[in-house]
Amino acid sequence: MRIALTYNLRLRAEDESEAERDSADTIASVVAALTRLGHEVDRIEASGAAARAVARLEASFPDLVVNMASGRRGKFREAFYPALLDELGLPYTGSDAYACTVSLDKSLTKEKLERAGVPVARSIFHDGSTRLDASSLRFPVIVKPNFEGSSIGIGPDSVVAKIGDLAARVQASLQRFPDGVLIEEFIAGRDVVVGLLARPKGKGILPPGEYVFDPKSTGDRPFAFYDYQLRESGDVGVRAPASLEPALHQRIVALSEKAFHALDIADHGLIDFRVSDAGEVFFLEVDPLPSFADGATYMSLARAAGIERIDGVLEAIVANASARHHIGRTTRAKRSGLRVGLTFNLKRIKPGYGGATDDEAEYDSPSTVQAIHDAIASHGHEVIDLEATPELASTLAASNVDVVFNVAEGMRGRNRESQIPAILELLGIPYSGSDPATLSLALDKVLAKRICREAGIATPDFLVMTTGREKLPKSFTFPLIVKPIAEGSSKGVLGTSVAENESHLRELATAMASRYKQGALVEAYLPGREFTVALLGEKKPRVLPPMEIVFTRRDVKHPVYNFDHKLEPNEEIRYEAPAKIDPEVQREIEGVARSAFVALGCRDVARVDIRLDGSGRAHFIECNPLPGLTPGWSDICLIAESVGMDYRTLIGEILAPAIKRFRSKQP
Repeated sequence: MRIALTYNLRLRAEDESEAERDSADTIASVVAALTRLGHEVDRIEASGAAARAVARLEASFPDLVVNMASGRRGKFREAFYPALLDELGLPYTGSDAYACTVSLDKSLTKEKLERAGVPVARSIFHDGSTRLDASSLRFPVIVKPNFEGSSIGIGPDSVVAKIGDLAARVQASLQRFPDGVLIEEFIAGRDVVVGLLARPKGKGILPPGEYVFDPKSTGDRPFAFYDYQLRESGDVGVRAPASLEPALHQRIVALSEKAFHALDIADHGLIDFRVSDAGEVFFLEVDPLPSFADGATYMSLARAAGIERIDGVLEAIVANASARHHIGRTTRAKRSGLRVGLTFNLKRIKPGYGGATDDEAEYDSPSTVQAIHDAIASHGHEVIDLEATPELASTLAASNVDVVFNVAEGMRGRNRESQIPAILELLGIPYSGSDPATLSLALDKVLAKRICREAGIATPDFLVMTTGREKLPKSFTFPLIVKPIAEGSSKGVLGTSVAENESHLRELATAMASRYKQGALVEAYLPGREFTVALLGEKKPRVLPPMEIVFTRRDVKHPVYNFDHKLEPNEEIRYEAPAKIDPEVQREIEGVARSAFVALGCRDVARVDIRLDGSGRAHFIECNPLPGLTPGWSDICLIAESVGMDYRTLIGEILAPAIKRFRSKQP
């Protein structure tokens, strides 16, 4: 089958707000397992704008969606993608939107299960809108966020022993989780967990397990329970199967079947129970989206049932979902691949160091063109290679392509990158990437800087020199860097491009203008760290984590990411992806990149270069809406790999909005 995998990627392991998301390793493991089972898999990371995910889903048009997306925000986040998939008419694994909504709401879940005859620990919901009254509860109690999973917001201080201490604890929790908290009687005993694996009508209960704690981590705690701190530190494990008396085992299994059925949990899920010292069983919470990570609770329970590999788990889930949706094992969705034109300029002259023979440096090698061709074809499309020669206009008209994947740099002039999109617009053929206006603006670094500065985006002070004799503003201080105005791939930017005095500056500017037949951009050299940011999507792009270009030579006074660095691997630089930076700095860098993308009118894909000044403030340097796509080498490919996005998926992400535009104009 053709399967789309929807998920949210966890990028910062230390960020509690991302605890419900999946790591790149987990996603890679799921993709590999589905592939071994004989399926074609499209990865769809669901953390960006919903419109981008919709475009990817519509372009993929899968037989089945394996849904692992936990959503981004709000009390209904886990229900968002099931509801969206229902609206798109796409079958998917796991519980529906209603079941996900109820399950995330701990108070509502307990109320529903209590009516179904499942014993629950007594509790009250409080959101600060009324006076707190916990007189009906027996202490100690535990205070939890009502709309969080993965033990988020639960710590060693969550248990309150005396009623007099409750108000302060509740208020502190509400400040972090204003949607409301659950105040629940704390049951002394042990935590037992039960899994559901892909059997219809509430069956398929995995052997119960129990959480075991490292005594070194809980020895000084008055109350032992599973909290976020223990979860993240790895000081809690799962013993599966649990050591239970036969009667207790049977009762827990029976209650699990009843709870999964009452909540309409489909395909997979986890339920947490608390078993008191007296042997009473109390429901605590349910998770309809358990993690498939190798060391996760769910996988431990599956192994206890004799399912040693993730392949067996996913095979059962896919088979059960397929049966529910009446999908045959060898089904292929009723879709026809499109005729996709691939427009490119072929590199025939190998660039030399120091900028020698750099005429075709921006063009693509035959191997890169073939890689793009194969990636597009892997999505089920027929690919027509179209080299961007002067004859392309007549060739395009006769090619009968539905849509074009454009990486062509054009032939000549400062508007060259806009030439192919302009022809495509004239012929009415949808294409990937930005339109002619944006491509022209972005290639002209001076115009791009002026537009970004007008939009309130910081960029280094700059001026244009066409003769080398222009008067310098009094505000300018050295060092200054000199670049061609309208070239890409760092053409003209060398290790010697930084001027420390006026005579050197004029010499560089004169040589630059003479060689490239255009003005020279002179801008303040910023001494801070250098980053590049990849963006995917349309009006609300997904911003991938920044990659840092790390300069390794300490003897270079003014390091520059230059032309020579982009030819072959060298020891002067290394790439850190994702960059290791403070969250505040990352937010500022991503904000500058997003603002520049929007201000310049970019679409589908772009890469924005950013540098920090001496005080650590992020500045826009330039934007490339036609970034290189050489697998394993180009910056955007390295960034995508760092977040678990393989090359095929990256090409699919770029192409999807163009397919959406093609379909929107169909009758």
